[in-house]
Amino acid sequence: MELQVNGAKTYCYTGGKPFDLQKPTVVFVHGVLNDHSVWILQTRYMAHHGWNVLAPDLPGHCRSGGEAPSSVEEGADFVAALLDAAGVQHAALVGHSWGALIALEAAARLKERASHLVLIGAAAPMKVSPALLEAAQHDPEKGIHMINVFSRATLAPPPSALGPGTWVWGGSVALNRRVLRSNPRVNVFHRGFVACNSYANGDNAIADIACPVLFLIGARDQMTVPSAAKPLVERARAAGKRVRVEELPLGHNHMTETPEETLFAIRDFLRT
Repeated sequence: MELQVNGAKTYCYTGGKPFDLQKPTVVFVHGVLNDHSVWILQTRYMAHHGWNVLAPDLPGHCRSGGEAPSSVEEGADFVAALLDAAGVQHAALVGHSWGALIALEAAARLKERASHLVLIGAAAPMKVSPALLEAAQHDPEKGIHMINVFSRATLAPPPSALGPGTWVWGGSVALNRRVLRSNPRVNVFHRGFVACNSYANGDNAIADIACPVLFLIGARDQMTVPSAAKPLVERARAAGKRVRVEELPLGHNHMTETPEETLFAIRDFLRT
């Protein structure tokens, strides 16, 4: 599905089902050097079980035009504009890593238009090491290797991910390279990590949301370590938000390392 968002062509994967405004909608927001395809299992299931799915390639990434976001706030503006372009009044927001920060900021701005918020691999602040920022800017191939070493707790997926025998580490490296090369004007690797590193509104945003929030945390996550999510969880609880926290036995890439557990956590939470 293609939409015009802020004057640019935006590609949205809909899970293999036509978009239907009579159904509830869930928006999936990917992270740095990813695209809509990282959500393939979760989006197809939701689309075939009563939900509209919008899984966009962020602006300036792969099949979407426009200027790649240079901040979390710009990403949140895009999410709001995407809902307007699709004619969606209310939606659940699901985000992974950088996409989690974008979903958080968007939910805070959308208020009651956001029905649920799912934050996967989230931390605020989400500080990025100087070594990784340097590699992302000057030696992207080295940086891609670094993030895949730190992101993965498995080298092969369970059968329900991308198929038995799939090399998820190699597949992720290939995806990262493809996303980086999709935009010859902007280094979306470095820009995305700078946006993560610079975001400072997490405490305010989590206090401003008007919907329940689910935190999905990877017990062996080395990119956003489990302890990094705790201040955000505590801030949400202190602000009186409806909070659910689930820890899964994996690294940073929930969608392929524990695909069914991640899917069922999202599904069950969206039923509330």
